[in-house]
Parts: sequence; structure tokens; C-alpha cells
Amino acid sequence: MIPYLLLIFSLLVITFSLRQIFISLEMEQKIFSFHLFLSVILLYTIITVGFGIVYSMLATAGLEIFHDPAETKPLLWWEELSRSMYFSGVTLFTVGYGDLLPLGFGRWIALFEAMIGYALPAALVMKVWSANKQNS
Repeated sequence: MIPYLLLIFSLLVITFSLRQIFISLEMEQKIFSFHLFLSVILLYTIITVGFGIVYSMLATAGLEIFHDPAETKPLLWWEELSRSMYFSGVTLFTVGYGDLLPLGFGRWIALFEAMIGYALPAALVMKVWSANKQNS
């Protein structure tokens, strides 16, 4: 029961974090600010951790989300969480080292996460540009 509650909580946090960047991140006559920088870092951290928890909870529930050819023994929960966070970060930033391969339903989750990671910088640039244009 707890893994599913954490899964739902993580998805809600990801959703509200993405919403935050489009609604309440306001500029004060600046194109770039320390506040904006910290907000972006926090947003990426929340998304990485949130998807990491999603991957970890699904893997803990018995679904094969990704394949690690180097792993031969079952992992402890914190090792699974650590591996899931790494996979999430590599996927979000579309690095794709190839050491972990998404499988089954994990492919769709990874695709969605990569899409967020790919589109988010463009959305942030458009938000800054729009705010700067309105203040001019």
C-alpha cells in the first residue's frame, strides 16, 4: 500500500512542479535571476527524484522497468532507489549512456520523462522571453 501512495504522491509532485514554472515564476524586470536559476534547478531535481521514485516503486512491485546487464543479484530497496534515480537523471537529461535499458511499460515512462527533459528548456526560454517582452 505504501509504495502505491508514494507513487501517487510522486506523480502529483511532478505535476504541480511543472505547473509552478508556468504560473508563479515571475520576473522582476530581469531576463535571468538567481531566483530563476534556483527554481530551474529545484524543478529538475524534483522531476528527477519523482520519476526515480516512480521507477523504484514499480520495480519493487515486481515490474521489470529497466534492464541492467551488470546486475546479477536482487537489490536492496535503497540500491534500487539509487539505480532508479540515476536512470531518471540520465533519461530526463536525454544523455542515454546505454548501461540501463528501459523495458516494457518502463519504455513509455522513460519516453514521457525524456520528452519533459527535452521540452522544458524551450518552455523556460519562452517564459523568460514572454515576461521580458511584456515588461518592455
